[in-house]
Amino acid sequence: MSDQKAKWSRRQFLGSTAAGLAGIMFLPGIAGCKSGKGSGDIRLGFIGMGQQSMFLLKGFIQIPGVQVIAGCDVYGIKRKRFEKRVKEFYQKAGKEVKVETYEKFEDILSRKDIDAVVIAVPDHSHARIAIAACKAGKDVYLEKPMTFTIKEGQELRKTVRETGRILAVGSQQRSDPNFQHAVNLVQTGALGKITLVNAHVGAPPKPYDLPEEPLPADLNWDLWLGSLPTPIHFNNQLDPPITLDPEKNEQFWGAWRWYKEMGGGFTTDWGAHMFDIAQWGLGMDKNGPVEIAPIGDGTEYMTFKYASGTVMTSEPFNEEKTKGVKFWGENGWIEVARGFFKASDPKFIAPETAKVEGPYETKIPHQVNFIESVRSRKDPVVPVEIGHSSCTVCTLGNIACELKRTIKWNPATETFVDDTDGAASKLLHYQYREGYKLV
Repeated sequence: MSDQKAKWSRRQFLGSTAAGLAGIMFLPGIAGCKSGKGSGDIRLGFIGMGQQSMFLLKGFIQIPGVQVIAGCDVYGIKRKRFEKRVKEFYQKAGKEVKVETYEKFEDILSRKDIDAVVIAVPDHSHARIAIAACKAGKDVYLEKPMTFTIKEGQELRKTVRETGRILAVGSQQRSDPNFQHAVNLVQTGALGKITLVNAHVGAPPKPYDLPEEPLPADLNWDLWLGSLPTPIHFNNQLDPPITLDPEKNEQFWGAWRWYKEMGGGFTTDWGAHMFDIAQWGLGMDKNGPVEIAPIGDGTEYMTFKYASGTVMTSEPFNEEKTKGVKFWGENGWIEVARGFFKASDPKFIAPETAKVEGPYETKIPHQVNFIESVRSRKDPVVPVEIGHSSCTVCTLGNIACELKRTIKWNPATETFVDDTDGAASKLLHYQYREGYKLV
């Protein structure tokens, strides 16, 4: 470790992530900052109104200088819940803000008065809607994982840069001081050379096996399926039911994420968080592993090898099977997860920092960072390139498991190596059903 690198302080590190401004506390003065947008309100539209969207709404709507004026969802009762919550918030705040809801996202994108959109829909629709939003001149806050396929990520990355839009990926752990401290230790060399990383995320997706159930009258199932080519019958676990009178919200997360026809399993759902932190710590943002071994190919867990020789596995690092990351270095180890930090030496423990109360998804520094980026026209903490490289790692793990063999990858060209039968390359994307296109 060079002397210059050793002197790189925690304060400098936080500042370099762009989370130094927003990663630790809520900034009440954001509405007055000087920027390309000026001090006028940023008007948001929400695309998708499920459980995660409600968490995001609770955060974004509290940020000074932000107005939530529209939303859409293919499920009628969730449109009603969204409208009810937004109206109640502004009534209590003594503000007059008109909010409208739609069934189709195109109706939001066609509105000239909307500056940015928050996209929180099932993964298979992320890229298609985000690309359309960028082309419509909207900035985008996009839930993780960024895309469903690697090809989608490549096209979205290209579109963001061609259109000059701001796109932030909802990998909010990067705005968490706990994870920032962990990555700081790794990147400044405090742990010495990193040889192994355990990033526990959970199992890959499985085939869809839920029984068919009656379709709610106010759910447009055809629009929900979007570009998916295989007929998929409805089960309420895919889009959890709610009621408004009495109010009863989702009792579980949408189960589409666990089935390979619609999602990437724990590999992408939690990998987009924990593999993301591992990539960040290893300096592999916009890069990635060169060899990926699946579960069952000589290992009980996915194994990712980097050109440096460092190995990352998806195995647990404690008996509780905490979803988190463990970095093993020459000088010791650290374990980091949400609200959790352990180390081989007390000197690695972070100093106490201000904590934001409430469920993890409602903490808003990451969302503040997006609004700052919209105003300044500067990249957010997790721009499209980083969202894509982290998502690619997850998808490569699933591709290896699908093929049941070790695969080799060139992260510079984003192509498979020695893919003689072309089987891996075929899994870079899938054929959208008739009537749908990516770009």
